[in-house]
Amino acid sequence: IATRSMQRMLEERGFKNLEIWARGVDSTLFRPGLKSYLSGPRPISMYMGRVAVEKNIEAFLNLDLPGSKYVVGDGPDLEQLRHRYPGVHFIGQKLGQELTAHLAAADVFVFPSLTDTFGLVLLEAMACGVPVAAYPVTGPIDVVQNGKTGILDTDLRKAVLGALKLDPADCVAYAQQNSWRNWTERFASMMEP
Repeated sequence: IATRSMQRMLEERGFKNLEIWARGVDSTLFRPGLKSYLSGPRPISMYMGRVAVEKNIEAFLNLDLPGSKYVVGDGPDLEQLRHRYPGVHFIGQKLGQELTAHLAAADVFVFPSLTDTFGLVLLEAMACGVPVAAYPVTGPIDVVQNGKTGILDTDLRKAVLGALKLDPADCVAYAQQNSWRNWTERFASMMEP
């Protein structure tokens, strides 16, 4: 089971002997980098992921925030949103080191989705030392340490402004605890009687 929320739900339905085996982050690829990689006015708020209606990206794009907004990713709504929000930096899809450099240069990672069940990008942002701002919904409530690695709030603007005050080192430390290596070792230990 990937999350504590899912574990509780299954236990309420009578399932027994459940263990958490969550998704992990590639902490060798996703790590802190140079903030100077992006030159927009600070603070830089960033969304990274699929650019599609189900990701609720407009909740982020419509926020009145200081600094710059960046969207990294591709999807069916990219061109429409690029046209509707000319003040936002739409970077398109990035991979590997280039993706990590963009993400690590952000000051806050904004995750406006209301429907994701995990949100691996949350761990990737934290591994880069970028605190998360998200709604308190399934996915973020299982991945983000509210008040330490991110802020979860029904007011997304409030979450963004609060996340900017958090210590990036706490994000990195938490993400390293959730590396693929650590989760693989946990899985292996579950196989022993």
